[in-house]
Amino acid sequence: MESFIEVPLDSDFPLENLPWGVFEAPGPAGPQVHVGVALGQHVISATELQLCSIVVPVPVHTRVQGRLNEFMAAGRPAWRAARSTLQRLLNASEGELRDNSELMSRVVHKQADVTMLLPAQIGDYTDFYASRQHATRVGSMFRGPANALNPNWLHLPVGYHGRSSSVVPSGAPVRRPSSAVSSSSPPPRPVVAPSTQVDFELEVAAFIGPGNTLGEAIPVESAWEHVFGLVLMNDWSARDIQKWEYVPLGPFCGKNWATQISPWVVTSEALEPFKCRPPAKQAGDPDVLPYLQEAMPYTYDVNLAVDITPPGVDRATTVTRSNLKHLYWSFAQMIAHHTVGGCNLRPGDLLGSGTISGDEADSSGCLLELTHASRDEIVTEASTGVVRRRYLEDGDVVTLRGWCGGDGVPCRRIGFGRCSGELLPCQP
Repeated sequence: MESFIEVPLDSDFPLENLPWGVFEAPGPAGPQVHVGVALGQHVISATELQLCSIVVPVPVHTRVQGRLNEFMAAGRPAWRAARSTLQRLLNASEGELRDNSELMSRVVHKQADVTMLLPAQIGDYTDFYASRQHATRVGSMFRGPANALNPNWLHLPVGYHGRSSSVVPSGAPVRRPSSAVSSSSPPPRPVVAPSTQVDFELEVAAFIGPGNTLGEAIPVESAWEHVFGLVLMNDWSARDIQKWEYVPLGPFCGKNWATQISPWVVTSEALEPFKCRPPAKQAGDPDVLPYLQEAMPYTYDVNLAVDITPPGVDRATTVTRSNLKHLYWSFAQMIAHHTVGGCNLRPGDLLGSGTISGDEADSSGCLLELTHASRDEIVTEASTGVVRRRYLEDGDVVTLRGWCGGDGVPCRRIGFGRCSGELLPCQP
């Protein structure tokens, strides 16, 4: 499938992908907000296509508000129709858009010339703890291997409600938080100080499409139909704040200061060639309760990586690699559990996977694991010399990457773009 717009072979965004996003582009009367898709090094405005004889089936309210919530609510038939129309218009054999130079000037923009915004108004944000490897390693650090997993962990997807107001798009800087932490000298006494243990968390998040009525659960068998698409997510964490505050109600100020997502939402249709089965259960694992039992369970084979670029260094270092397929709990199970008591999800709600770690030590999804709670160091070589890290330092740029395919897979690479942010010093 080839487009009349040139797409590099290693691009995250071929015509087979067309992830949805919201962007601000220059206009004749000043900057304008558009909804649209990514294609190679360009973005395509579905907003402008709505204003001419070519109509992409995206609700009018969506283009007016510059958010995808209403389109997310429209459901899979509408998503597929819009995708099919765009693939036809952008195909190399189709001239309806290509041969209209005036329309092309309004519809096609270079990615370098636009500013990406959050794709939706996020009403609610929930973060899960769905990686067995991550939960086991962290639990072993603090409770010992025999008690690594809490008794409920193998029976349900553990999660907590986060703070949607501090979800920011890729490219936004984040600021080191200050809060109550425990002093180092015994007995433990709280002091208010900047966090010294800022960490990244490698996650994937699902944007909810159609929601459910308050009081009615979403069955696990149909839960994927409620997923509009997936994004990369860095759940920035302050481990020292988190450690002091989390008993008995869980994360609060250690997590609520910044959560960052990639701006392009990759749809299930684009990910379809990369479906795979989730990890096999281990001997002795309990059967899950009926509402979490999937007849045909699946996830997606999404390669993940985290790069760190220290200040003054001219290139990034990849510090870990993992894969979405390692998750013990699927997004379908997360949705079924989230709604089992009647909680209503709404279009644009965001559900994070929790840190995604693999089986190998170098596939750990956060510095807490990679450094064994700062007992070890990550040591990397840079043009300016050796760089050592236990936790993140001011000026570090953290970049998450995600992609499917490549390496001999007989279809085009489907990528997520980047989720990147710089850690700024604590506010004086």
